[in-house]
This record gives sequence, C-alpha cells and structure tokens, in this order.
Amino acid sequence: MLKLMAAALVALVIGMAAGPRFIRWLQRRGIGQNIRDLSPERHSAKQGTPTMGGMLILGAALIPYLIFATKTVPSLVVVLLTVGSGLIGFADDLVSKWRQRSLGLKARTKLLMQVVLVGIALFIGVRYGGVDTKLAVPFVRTGLDIGWLYYPFAFLLIAGFSNAVNLTDGLDGLAAGTGAVALFAYAGIAFLQGKVDLALFASCMTGASVGFLWYNSHPATVFMGDTGSLAIGAALAGMALTTNMEVLCLLIGGLFVVEALSVTLQVFSFRLFHRRVFLMAPIHHHFELKGWSETKIIIRFWLIAAILAGAGFALYYLSNTRLPAI
Repeated sequence: MLKLMAAALVALVIGMAAGPRFIRWLQRRGIGQNIRDLSPERHSAKQGTPTMGGMLILGAALIPYLIFATKTVPSLVVVLLTVGSGLIGFADDLVSKWRQRSLGLKARTKLLMQVVLVGIALFIGVRYGGVDTKLAVPFVRTGLDIGWLYYPFAFLLIAGFSNAVNLTDGLDGLAAGTGAVALFAYAGIAFLQGKVDLALFASCMTGASVGFLWYNSHPATVFMGDTGSLAIGAALAGMALTTNMEVLCLLIGGLFVVEALSVTLQVFSFRLFHRRVFLMAPIHHHFELKGWSETKIIIRFWLIAAILAGAGFALYYLSNTRLPAI
C-alpha cells in the first residue's frame, strides 16, 4: 500500500513540477489547440491554448512505474496499451497541427493503428498475462466464456473507451478528473486481487492525471489533446481486461459511456428523424447551451464519475467478500 501511495505521489509531483517548463516548451513551438467549428461559441477564446499535454501525463506516470514496479506481464500489457494509444493520439495531434484544423488522422488510419496495437496487446495478455476469455459478472460465480468473440469484444472495449474519453475531453479538466477517479477505482480492485503492479500503474496514472489538473483546471493553460485522452481511455480498458472486470468497466467508467451514447443518439436521431435529442453533443455541451457555467458542469460531472466509480468498486468488493452474518 505504501508503495502505491509513494508512486502516485511521485507521479503527481512530477506532473506539477514539470508543468510550467513543459507548457513553455509547447508555446515556443506554437503547439496550440484548434477549436472545432461545431463547439459552443464561447470556446473560441480557447483557440491556441497549448495542447498535447498528454505527454506530461504519460511521462509523469511512467517514471514512478519504472522505479517502483516489478514489471509483471499484466502491467506491461496495460502500459503497452496506454503508451501505444498515447502515440496514436500524438500522431493525431501532430496531423491536426500541420493542417491547422481540429481534424487529425483519417478515421480509417486511426482504426488500423488501434487494431494492430490491440491485437499485439491481447496476444501477449491472453498467452502470457492471465487475461481470461471469461467475462466475470458481479455476484455470479461462473464467468461467461465467449471464446474467440472475446477478441472483438476487447477491441471494442479499448477503442470504445479511448474514443469516449476523447469525446469527454471538451471542457477544462473534465477528462482528467473523471479519468482519475475511474483509474483509482481499478487501482483498488487490482490491489484486492493481489496484482500489485497493476494497482501501481493505475495509481501512477491517477497521480499524473491529478497533477495535470493543476494546469488543466478551468481556465486551462494546457490541454491533454488526443495524446492524453486516448491514453487514459486505453489505460482504463486495459485495467478492466487484466483484472478480468470488463463488464464492471461500464459502471466504473459510466460517465464516459453516457458521453459516447449521447453522440450516438444525436447522430442516429438526426439521420433518421432529422431531429436532435440534445442541443449539442457530447452531452456536456448540451448543458453549456442550457446556460450552465463550465465550472458547474465540470464539478457535477466529477461528482457523478466519483459516485459511479465508487459504486463499481463497492459492487466488486461485496461480490468477492463474505460478509459476516447479522
């Protein structure tokens, strides 16, 4: 437990200490955010804010992991997914900067890169890392073995959460804060399972995300970009796979699920009925257009994310612990 706390603290301190110099480095190179035309009008003031801050999160998390971890295969699988997804996001951010638009890599290119990354990670995880093709359900003793279907399911989980966190990253500190609480819940689950290295990496990502929040909180002086959002989403899904708690991820990361579903509903409704369900999607923009302040939305979404993550952890604990008779 002390090792986990120390690793999280080191990640947090590195993120906070390296932040100012890193932000100045981004500013000198003109690496600024391009705001989408479809974003609320008041977001235009954020144009040019330094982005690719995900590099700071990854660096702050990896250093204490390399210092404190014993580098077990399951933890290395999550690191591979996290860093690999961060690199895909980095390429996406670079292309966006070159084109001077909010659009980066082509969807087909990004999908192909994710398929290759997830394929390698799953091969290592299933063959050497103890990743099980059985889906565990709380309070159900026998898992549901879906065989070869596990591979497309795992890909959808990883790609889905990576993109869901990316969609959530639309307000200052929203993705970093909600990602931190979800990863913290999985750190607790991994610790209860005795998978200390997994818990350690999740703790490092939690600490790094909180340290990044020091500069990403409203009004943000740096954005994480796709580099950070894809990495956090992949880390969360990777933790779900390696703890064999994939189904529970839908609750622990429930806020990201809602954000992604809001976009899906909006698109389907508009294409089929030519009507919008929300004023704007993802759903946090809907509340912006309803007149909520950015700070109010962020804090309330943090609270919802914390409740869902806490409920998921409690559900895991209760389903795996024999309570004393009353």
